[in-house]
Amino acid sequence: MPGTAPAAGRDHGLVDIAIIGGGINGAGIARDAAGRGLKVLLCEKGDFAEGTSSRSGKLVHGGLRYLEYYEFRLVREALIEREVLLASAPHIIWPMRFVLPHSPEQRPAWLVRTGLFLYDHLGGRKRLPPSRGLDLARAPEGGPLRAEFRRGFEYSDCWVDDARLVILNLIDAARKGATILPRTRAVSARREGDVWHLEMLGNEGAEQIVRARTLVNAAGPWVQDVVQGVTGLNSSHNVRLVKGSHIVVPKFWSGSQAYLLQNEDRRVIFVNPYEDDLALIGTTDIPYNCRAEDVAIDDSEIGYLLGVLRRYFRAPPRESEIVHAFSGVRPLYDDSAENPSAVTRDYVFEIHGTPNVPPLLSIFGGKITTYRRLAEQALGRLEPWFPKISPAWTAGSPLPGGDISGSFDQFVIELARAYPDLPRKLMYHYARLYGTRARELLGKARISADLGCHFGGDFYEREAIYLRDNEWAARSSDMLERRTKHGLHLTRAQRDAVGSYIGN
Repeated sequence: MPGTAPAAGRDHGLVDIAIIGGGINGAGIARDAAGRGLKVLLCEKGDFAEGTSSRSGKLVHGGLRYLEYYEFRLVREALIEREVLLASAPHIIWPMRFVLPHSPEQRPAWLVRTGLFLYDHLGGRKRLPPSRGLDLARAPEGGPLRAEFRRGFEYSDCWVDDARLVILNLIDAARKGATILPRTRAVSARREGDVWHLEMLGNEGAEQIVRARTLVNAAGPWVQDVVQGVTGLNSSHNVRLVKGSHIVVPKFWSGSQAYLLQNEDRRVIFVNPYEDDLALIGTTDIPYNCRAEDVAIDDSEIGYLLGVLRRYFRAPPRESEIVHAFSGVRPLYDDSAENPSAVTRDYVFEIHGTPNVPPLLSIFGGKITTYRRLAEQALGRLEPWFPKISPAWTAGSPLPGGDISGSFDQFVIELARAYPDLPRKLMYHYARLYGTRARELLGKARISADLGCHFGGDFYEREAIYLRDNEWAARSSDMLERRTKHGLHLTRAQRDAVGSYIGN
């Protein structure tokens, strides 16, 4: 396993950077820093991406609605990053067209057109088609909508498998020498001369320590807990927790398009194709003041999302059709905005330290789309402590499995030709999740029997072993909910069988 946690009680010695937090920001910084030749250790108290980073709306996007709040720099940066990430991981990121039915009660048509014009041109769009107007009374995209929505718009953004984006960054970091420690909680950190002394506690109670020239706090919703509880320092910044919930239902329209719906409170809801035959609907934006670990969707949020669907669609899903739901806590930088939807999605750094004192760099806010730039800028902020650091490198480097020559569709065809006796649908699954690493997973397998026990759907024992040995998947939830989405397609009995096989 890459970067496997070493034996219990180990002293990891001296590293350049110790990172607390295994979400997208921590993973991105670990990858970037390791690729610049720095010695890196990352610890995460749970499974990677278990918190916010696997509970997003699963989009790489500029944030069309952020234009209303004049977040032009953030939108431009995100649109530029959209192109960079699409090129770096075409197996887990792909283009998606969004239909925006016009609702004049919320926003006038001229305002929507202006926003889409800016969206098309603000970030140097190259790979994605431009926006356009739609006659929903005639266009097939209008078929599922209620008759009163006769006019609309269509624009481009990208889908992303959020949890896999985290894992791919960590795999690359480990390949470049980083030590990656899942289920290892940071307990305390103190300065000793020119280094930090960080004490950690493994899931089995094993104590581990590391000395680090710098400490990076990428704990997301727990960022202030780390500042105050782990390091004993005080922060001048605050994090604002906002709950976002989603529901998953059977897909109830034809076509590959997604929908962006304006609600009466001027919020927007995404209705996106998900896992071929499902739909992902969200998100809510609700102030959250409880423990981030306890976040869960409530009945009012379900009613809110279903109410928006009833307003727009002829045959919307019913509550009884919900097959899955999840909530995440977004750790937004507190800019004192009254409306949770207006709180900035930008990120802010805070540094405790001087050139002669080992620094603590804490990250407040951020979004999946801009994680790579955030990592570059974080290392830029640490340059006074690493004056000879190598230049930024990640913009032109594919993530593991993303080194696909030609189109993704052609890659699937080539993979299917290489394994002609395995189901084509299974080859598509492996291509989507693993890209060029699919051949590493499959090895000498030629027929389904070579893949071992069949748990159901597209999940076979061979993939489970690969996830255990190469992607730090130690529990059934790691495999079924984050490394893959197999759990959505298995019966309870089948999921229990996976748990029995893994031992939990």
